Amino acid sequence: MVESGMTPKMAETAQDCHGGSRQVYASSRRKILRGIAMVTLGGLLAACQMVPKATGPAATPPPEKPADGVGPGLPTDTDRHRVALLVPQTGPNADVGMAIANATTMALLDSKTERVRITTYDTALGAAAAARQAVADGNKLILGPLLSEDVSAVAPIAREAKVPVLSFSNDSSVAGNGVFIMGFVPGQSVERVVAYARSKGQQRFGALVPKTVYGDRSAAAFRSAVTAAGGTLVAVETYDRSATALTGAARRLANAGAMDAVLIADSGGNAIRAVPVVKSTGNKQILGTELWNTDAALAGNPAMRGSWFASVSDGLYGQLATKYRTRFGKAPYRLASLGYDSVLLTVRIARDWKPGTNFPTTRLLAEDGFGGIDGIFRFNNRGIAMRALEVSEVGAGGFRVIDPAPTKW
Repeated sequence: MVESGMTPKMAETAQDCHGGSRQVYASSRRKILRGIAMVTLGGLLAACQMVPKATGPAATPPPEKPADGVGPGLPTDTDRHRVALLVPQTGPNADVGMAIANATTMALLDSKTERVRITTYDTALGAAAAARQAVADGNKLILGPLLSEDVSAVAPIAREAKVPVLSFSNDSSVAGNGVFIMGFVPGQSVERVVAYARSKGQQRFGALVPKTVYGDRSAAAFRSAVTAAGGTLVAVETYDRSATALTGAARRLANAGAMDAVLIADSGGNAIRAVPVVKSTGNKQILGTELWNTDAALAGNPAMRGSWFASVSDGLYGQLATKYRTRFGKAPYRLASLGYDSVLLTVRIARDWKPGTNFPTTRLLAEDGFGGIDGIFRFNNRGIAMRALEVSEVGAGGFRVIDPAPTKW
């Protein structure tokens, strides 16, 4: 069951979508509402809209307790679990939010579950307001939000209501105390590729990282990973996000001393610019992060061939992307898999979760973890999804897996 979410600006009437059909719940059973509009997302996801209040002579007030149980707000549902999806549906991140929402619809259809109802709320109108509405509507689990600042706004509201948050953020600083993050944490990718490089004989390591939050966390993970793997840290160079600063940092790193491997914790485009400079003082094994996973341009650049990077497996994601294009007429954003997997996780737990009761949060800490489009993962005691990653090599025709992801813990 998927519903288009109700926002804090909703009027007195609310609508409920049931697999494409719609029932209108009004404060009065004696008057038929006019102006109902149906919007279909990609021919599959039914979206609910506001219905203008009817005009004309005043209607007779409805009974205080309608005999059929229908009243303002969302209808009572005692047979299914109420789950809220908090993603941007408007604004600059609307396309990503819609891709995640569409993927949750696909997961519900593919799992053939009838025990879960998902209502979508637009965080672009205010994440805190969306969370308050979700709690007021009786949702017992929140999927999302996407942005770390939205997670910070939602967390205290959800915590007070004893509703856990399963966020799509990759910011580990917002995890914990009822908040679990499913995003791809950069440190895990760095640790995986450094460990693999060390196992192949690379001893002396250097890194090139941007002066961003992502870069800072990647650099910290890199230092720890080199030490843990028994390697030698030669140098870490940072740069502002400009071509001149990138080239300067790459040149400093190239002249910092002999090294076997260099991590570039940035996009594929910036790696392509930096690698010729990094290799100008001798050949080095180039390492990357999960950011390279979706950058096809890497395979078309001769200087990048032979580079290694770690990421979640793309095998099942390719199948999801194909089905997504068939249903919605366009390619999904890579983060759509997080929406799909969050629903699979919810459906699994829903088997032993009584509708109307609090979500069994301890089940998220299961030692055997969960599986999905992005492979197996499990949450640590901080609420961070620890993922099984594969290592790929950049080749002339694309990426080739050279060290598969584990299939069990």
